[in-house]
Amino acid sequence: MSRQRVWDLPTRLFHWSLVGAVITAVVTGKIGGNWIEWHGRSGLFILGLLIFRLIWGFVGSPTARFASFVRGPGAIKAYLKGEWRGIGHNPLGALAVLALLGLAAAQVVSGLFANDDIAFAGPLAQLVSSERSGQITGLHVWLFNGLLAVVGLHVAAITFYARVKRTNLVLPMVTGYQDLSDGMPPVSHPKTSFVLRLAAFIAASAIASAAVYAAAGGFIDEPAPAQTVGQQAAPAW
Repeated sequence: MSRQRVWDLPTRLFHWSLVGAVITAVVTGKIGGNWIEWHGRSGLFILGLLIFRLIWGFVGSPTARFASFVRGPGAIKAYLKGEWRGIGHNPLGALAVLALLGLAAAQVVSGLFANDDIAFAGPLAQLVSSERSGQITGLHVWLFNGLLAVVGLHVAAITFYARVKRTNLVLPMVTGYQDLSDGMPPVSHPKTSFVLRLAAFIAASAIASAAVYAAAGGFIDEPAPAQTVGQQAAPAW
């Protein structure tokens, strides 16, 4: 066997940050009370991670790019027949990744407009009517069950690979390297300067941060305080 670098550092940081953020969002959402604020913050953090991953899927290393692991029906058929050889996400795993990212994005975006009619409202809930916000809140709850189902399938697949196929999928996401068995083609990583890689990472992070700021209502003007009855405005002079 030989070792092959599979996952770059930004991809690994994204993966484990997303795991921690999702766990935080689930736990704080279930506890509720004062913890609901942290539920909202973790949702915004997840949004930033997803936007970063979307950008990194075009400018990251070869195995992190969508073009390298999102394959057609032919590759899926070959995988089911046991004829597919490769590293990184397999054709079925790629579909699971897309489903996970899509559901997480829908969950987060719906949370921006949701409210519990008690102590929490999404940062963009004021942009829609109360009735519409209530409908989106119901969707937010419904999507949560779908997201848990996909996460469960993801964990089950990892367990299956570890116990049946004797392949550890977790360790490469920690170290970045995977052992290549016979018949597995190596991945060619083009030599890109550290400066360019760093610039791509900074640009992706900056765009994600700006999107989170906007999603948090950073560009929405706060409403002027209402005047009480009998209160007179201060003279301009």
